[in-house]
Amino acid sequence: MKPGLSLRVSQHLALTPQLQQSIKLLQLSTLELEQEVEQMLDDNPFLERTTEEAPREEFGLERADQPASEDAGDADGALYQAPTSSTSTTSTASDESSTSSSESDSPAAGSEVSEQVDWEGDGTVEMAPDDGEWGGDAPARNNTSSSGDEEVDAIDLAGSHESLTDHLHRQALALHLSDIDSAAVRFLIESLNDDGYLEESLAELALALAGADAPTEDLEELVHRFTVALRLLQSLDPAGVGARNLSECLTLQLHGMNLDEEGDPAIIAVALRICRDSLDLLARKDVKRIMQACAAPEESTRAAMNLIARLEPRPGRRFADVQRQIIVPDVIVKNVGRGAQMRFTVQLNSDVMPRLRVHDIYANALRGQRGNEANAGLQQRLQEARWFIKNVQQRFDTILRVSTAIVERQKNFFVHGELAMRPLVLRDIADELGLHESTISRVTTAKYMSTPQGTFELKYFFGSGLGTETGGSASSTAVKALIKQLLSSENPKKPLSDSKIADMLAEQGIECARRTVAKYREALKIPPANLRKAV
Repeated sequence: MKPGLSLRVSQHLALTPQLQQSIKLLQLSTLELEQEVEQMLDDNPFLERTTEEAPREEFGLERADQPASEDAGDADGALYQAPTSSTSTTSTASDESSTSSSESDSPAAGSEVSEQVDWEGDGTVEMAPDDGEWGGDAPARNNTSSSGDEEVDAIDLAGSHESLTDHLHRQALALHLSDIDSAAVRFLIESLNDDGYLEESLAELALALAGADAPTEDLEELVHRFTVALRLLQSLDPAGVGARNLSECLTLQLHGMNLDEEGDPAIIAVALRICRDSLDLLARKDVKRIMQACAAPEESTRAAMNLIARLEPRPGRRFADVQRQIIVPDVIVKNVGRGAQMRFTVQLNSDVMPRLRVHDIYANALRGQRGNEANAGLQQRLQEARWFIKNVQQRFDTILRVSTAIVERQKNFFVHGELAMRPLVLRDIADELGLHESTISRVTTAKYMSTPQGTFELKYFFGSGLGTETGGSASSTAVKALIKQLLSSENPKKPLSDSKIADMLAEQGIECARRTVAKYREALKIPPANLRKAV
């Protein structure tokens, strides 16, 4: 074929840099947003934090001393409290539809909002709980939130974490060992896993330390040193550390009880036999076969099983280097009044809202040089700073609108708890606010709401529905709460099976199959009936 030229007309959608940034900021958590703000402050010299009201003339906005127009106040149904204000502010529910579906799919492309650097306003929405199904006299649960002192203690706890390795090294210093034995103990400590187990054998450790070409005599000497060091290591706190398997871990803890004269020696002896020969039977709670294997009466066998159940299978658990995070809510829901007069107010948490503005000195320096090509790069950086401030504002605006819609849909939950949760899917909120489901999904991920019932992720309020005999639907969250309530009141000697729970739910008018009950029970981390049965 001969080469040729041709024209083709086509259409495609492109995301502008501003829209891409808006979508990125929307899906960030509070911690990630703070990191993004710090990064932008380091990269962009036109952006700075402020504790005062930012100059609005930089954005072509009305000044702070001029009254806002009615159109600007109603454009999005909610204004924002200035972070420096000490008064409590709540949001108004948005009842207006978006201008077009293409513009409303993203918070940055929705109906135009009055652009402000610091958010302020006094719009309020008060929603009364719908007690039609529950009775107006139903008492409201009131769970107090944690105090500031408790938050400080949590921060101190997170910062004062000591690892298992550090804990053991500190104890090893008090043993006053020779240099060789001290080095062997340190090597074994460094070879432990996070649970406190020594996964490799002493011979493997000696071979890894000495090398494959080491003489046999040197390897045997290392194994001897490690054997002595292992006994010293297993004498340290926590009990059971340095074990090679579960049986040895439990045995070390039982020997520690015996040495400390804790408990009945006869019961400890039975427990030692169980740990040595019958751990598989113990996992199945097969009391009769354990009695035969240990040649012990039933009373002693059950007492020994209960004793083993109190032991720690993972000695390093309390030293695990887990990520300790203090959840800071993005939205705060407060109740006003009592009983039938109870109302709920929704407001953004001003502590997580960054107070940003464009550096007025730098902006004024470029104001008279907008046509100068030499300053084109600086003009772009200035525009990026303005975009970032607007996109942060749009992020919190969307979070507030979605949170307000959730509170309006789940009013009974905030009064009565999980059992009053209603079915809710992303499309319900998306249709109400004129946004796309993907936008609602981004808003509800890693965003938290502080409520009278506790602090929850926004995704928690969404759940599928199960059919009822009356033709309605029950939320999966409410069904899980009901299953948990049924299991908490069961007879430990005759625990409820999944089929029995399904029948009990059917008696209450909820159509829930046995497999669905099993799925919900596993989600609640509740073992099956045969493992819940009291021995």
